[in-house]
Amino acid sequence: MKKIMRKELLTKRDGLTEEEVLHKSASAFQQLKASSVYNNANNVMVYLAFRNEVSTEEMIKDLFSRGKRVFIPLTVPETKQLIISELLDMEKDLEIGNFGVLEPKEEAIRPVDPKVLDLVIVPGVGFDKQGYRVGYGGGYYDRFLPRLSPGTPTVALAFEVQLIEKAPTDEYDFPVEYVITEKQFIDCKKIDLK
Repeated sequence: MKKIMRKELLTKRDGLTEEEVLHKSASAFQQLKASSVYNNANNVMVYLAFRNEVSTEEMIKDLFSRGKRVFIPLTVPETKQLIISELLDMEKDLEIGNFGVLEPKEEAIRPVDPKVLDLVIVPGVGFDKQGYRVGYGGGYYDRFLPRLSPGTPTVALAFEVQLIEKAPTDEYDFPVEYVITEKQFIDCKKIDLK
């Protein structure tokens, strides 16, 4: 079921034009930028967008301009783990890595303990309003999110076309606290499950 849902959601997202992705990404970022969750954070983990994901480039530039520390994920396919690495320079630190995603070059890997993070921006294929996600199927974030300090805010950035009624879940799925689209700021903790 998750596999079929993932394929359908990716087809919808891949159907967005480059212009739509940029415009909708900017709107989603404005929603995030207006939040205390974003403004109070100093150590922010951000995914590097690919395949029509909500773009994070403007966010990274904004975080740097505010003197915030930016961290990015590095996938380790052998163990299905994420290593968190500090990003200092978007031009010099990055190369195409696993799955075609930008990751830090070997000499630019600066690992940190996930407990230093005070905001995590989470990618995904689809999200429901309770914060559960349909990922890419690797389980990287489901293994990573429980390693955060308790109370660390987690935010999913998505397009409206990625919202679903109910994500299939199991005991390993770890919900995000907020889902932000180009139109909505959803506080998943306040959603009535009835």
